[in-house]
Amino acid sequence: MGLWFTEKQTDHFGITVKVKETLHSEQTNFQKLEVVKTEEFGNMLLLDGLVMTTERDEFTYHEMITHPALFTHPNPRHVLVVGGGDGGTVREVLKHPLVEKVTQVEIDQKVIEYSKKFLPSISIGYEDPLVDVIVGDGFLHIHENKAKYDVILVDSTEPIGPSAKLFELGFFQGIYESLKEDGIFVAQSDNPWFKPDLIKTVFQDVFEIFPITRLYTANIPTYPSGLWSFTLGSKEYDPLQVEVEIPQDMELFYYTANIHYAAFQLPRFMQELIKIRTLKRV
Repeated sequence: MGLWFTEKQTDHFGITVKVKETLHSEQTNFQKLEVVKTEEFGNMLLLDGLVMTTERDEFTYHEMITHPALFTHPNPRHVLVVGGGDGGTVREVLKHPLVEKVTQVEIDQKVIEYSKKFLPSISIGYEDPLVDVIVGDGFLHIHENKAKYDVILVDSTEPIGPSAKLFELGFFQGIYESLKEDGIFVAQSDNPWFKPDLIKTVFQDVFEIFPITRLYTANIPTYPSGLWSFTLGSKEYDPLQVEVEIPQDMELFYYTANIHYAAFQLPRFMQELIKIRTLKRV
């Protein structure tokens, strides 16, 4: 039968993949880190038994946490990535020619180290001189750097362990203060099937702080339920009111101009979940 890995996504539901071999396994100072080679999705990064990314479907998540915000902001020169130690979000940010600097704050150096070793197509952005990697606490970094960033992308794990405080109201307020006067931020906000209360809480917290708040989705097969959400907060620019023009030489596999607008069109049960209101205050 071979070796199978199961991520137990709820007490009654999980995802199972066939594993060829375990490439690395260790308990870091923050979490259990594993990299496995799978039959279906290539190399897979696991943290505390949860799927973080895979070689096959990673482009969906990394493109969708990045490009809606960067194509909305007219001049995203300095971008902060909180978390995202696999490097995929950094890679996507670097595709934008206006970006002059990418600062990444990742709490676990081991995630960066083993992503470079076993996920080179994802972590390739670390080689770019525009990238400044800080191994440290993203929560503290946000509160120590005011009015500094054009775009902030929160590429965190689920709200457990060291990432729990990245889903709190105080963190979102800190993000608001860390952004410039026309800044935008995006955070992954889990899935609507198993974590509806989390999406509702995050959306309401962001709505209290930012003049423009939007929820959007993408399809990511190895994440719980396959339907993933992202919450966007903007001080000035509405992603539904911009004209998206993607350079012909930009290599993308999921994100398109049409996807940019379509991703914000929510199914009825998600509209009800966040009680859609007028999102731009006048």
